[in-house]
Amino acid sequence: MSLSIAASDIAANLADVRARIAKAAEAAGRAARDVALIAVSKGHDANAVQAAIAAGQRVFGENRVQEAKGKFPGLRDSHADLELHLIGPLQTNKAREAVALFDAIHSVDRVSLAETLAAEIARAGRAPKLFIQVNTGEEPQKAGVAPREALAFVRQCQDQLGLKISGLMCIPPEDEEPSLHFSLLAKIARDAGLPELSMGMSADYEAAIRLGATHVRVGTAIFGARMKA
Repeated sequence: MSLSIAASDIAANLADVRARIAKAAEAAGRAARDVALIAVSKGHDANAVQAAIAAGQRVFGENRVQEAKGKFPGLRDSHADLELHLIGPLQTNKAREAVALFDAIHSVDRVSLAETLAAEIARAGRAPKLFIQVNTGEEPQKAGVAPREALAFVRQCQDQLGLKISGLMCIPPEDEEPSLHFSLLAKIARDAGLPELSMGMSADYEAAIRLGATHVRVGTAIFGARMKA
């Protein structure tokens, strides 16, 4: 559930984030167009999303399949160009709905899920962009493949399951320097020959861009704080 925030504030916040993305990209010798801004709308209602759409935003991120199902089909009826990314954990029994609803899934993190996604993609004839989540901090409470196992998992998804893996995703530990984790993720991606990196959130997306992020996931800096349900 979101705290109240005016549409004008969302528009201003988006403009600020876009300007910061452009500046960080320029500092890294990159083009701003090469960094996709995912506006993380989890916990915010359709009105907040509509305000962001009015300000020109078209790429959104959600953590849960059910929340996205309740929010986006209606918005897509009037905005066919919306792009929807699943950035939270995905239960295997939600894979069919996720393949049908999302344009990208950032949280492929285990063999059973990869197998189910491969079956659903073949059944549906629809292939969302897939990112493998790497638990760069090896935190036991957090999803993701361990860094030392990431390359083998990428190869398994590609060679055994026939999945097209676009890139890697990480969420650094809150109490550690995020750049160390972004650098590690970038190295693993290079070793795997993967071109895309989903890394960086409201507090650290500029550092992520300097280290090669192609997708940044920004919520609070655009929509403000969320109230716990």
